[in-house]
Amino acid sequence: MEFRKLNANEISCRVNQINEKGLSLLLYKDARVDMQILDETVGCMNWKKEYKRENQNCVVSIYDETKKEWVSKEDTGTESFSEAEKGLASDSFKRACVNWGIGRELYTAPFIYISADKCNITPKGNKFTTYDKFYVEKIVYDKFGDISGLAIKNQDNKRVYVYQKPVKKDGENNEDNKQA
Repeated sequence: MEFRKLNANEISCRVNQINEKGLSLLLYKDARVDMQILDETVGCMNWKKEYKRENQNCVVSIYDETKKEWVSKEDTGTESFSEAEKGLASDSFKRACVNWGIGRELYTAPFIYISADKCNITPKGNKFTTYDKFYVEKIVYDKFGDISGLAIKNQDNKRVYVYQKPVKKDGENNEDNKQA
């Protein structure tokens, strides 16, 4: 079973590190995306989730019609800063879905750095912060499912980041890429 790659509008950006010179972003998916992809790929009646160890672990099971049994994959999550228990359950579910292959391509993301001239960075005590929001405008995957192209815009709809994977020496080029 193979799950499709994430579309640009299913990927969120969050600030990872920030200083006076710029900030770095991480790409992530939320649990609703996982549920949507499970529903569309295996059907809403053919997958289930259950939590163990006080929501620390989530087991995502998919019914295998050929074997006539449930096949399960499990992972552990971490608490979030805002809603610890809910964040823990959500994180363990998302990680279990990655074990099935949903969103695994996000692990191939390049280092995303936005320089201070392309975002608004504000001093806050001895640290820095931003209220800017970022979103994935476009994402392209190569024939291996790795991210080969990425464009990110800010809340003002200005492109602040572009990535194009370098052409490999073995002759692979952009025509080998597929867009999600």
